[in-house]
Amino acid sequence: MHGKLADVAGYAAAIRQAPAHVDLLICPPFTLLDRFGSALKGSPVALGAQDCAPCPQGAHTGDVSAAMLHEAGAQYVILGHSERRENHGETNADVAAKVAAATAAGLIPIVCTGETEAQRDAGDAEAMVRSQLVHSLPQNFSGVVAYEPIWAIGTGRTPTEDDVAAMHAAIRAALLRHLGAAGAGVKILYGGSVKPGNAASLLALPEVGGALVGGASLRAEDLLAIAAGAPCG
Repeated sequence: MHGKLADVAGYAAAIRQAPAHVDLLICPPFTLLDRFGSALKGSPVALGAQDCAPCPQGAHTGDVSAAMLHEAGAQYVILGHSERRENHGETNADVAAKVAAATAAGLIPIVCTGETEAQRDAGDAEAMVRSQLVHSLPQNFSGVVAYEPIWAIGTGRTPTEDDVAAMHAAIRAALLRHLGAAGAGVKILYGGSVKPGNAASLLALPEVGGALVGGASLRAEDLLAIAAGAPCG
């Protein structure tokens, strides 16, 4: 919930300069989607939204459907983000319904997973993430998965590279079990406080196929520095 219309032109002009070897996607608030779509037209930068409703239309005051987002220029949509799950009580079933709605409307879903501090301390981290995947993704899923270590947000605890690599390996194994051979092609993003200073080492880890960038994306120069840290090929 950041950004104003006055910020769009400068931000869009800056990120048009992203390195050619990366796929860059921004997911602004609903109110900025149309303006960003216009500002980024003709560039390789893709546009996504931060959520969508599970219903295609109807009397759902305050909701925005996937079809509306697609019409506004979105190509992707983030679903099941930890803040949605925590602040709005979204369940895996809610996320699954939104995945179906997004796919039907022609959007590519980015489905977020992650465990809390209590779940990690209890040794349940991988089991929790596997459960989220199995119950949020249909078996014909075609999209992206992101991992957020919720326990590291605002706690002062930082995941090690071994933590990140182990969870991404577990996610890949879960995707292969749930989706079969198609699970090998699902990109897995890492979303735990990615910054210019740690991006290159995180993005070089096995099974880390990209980054879901939070606070660092508010400054175009920081986002570009993260993109520059992505390995080629």
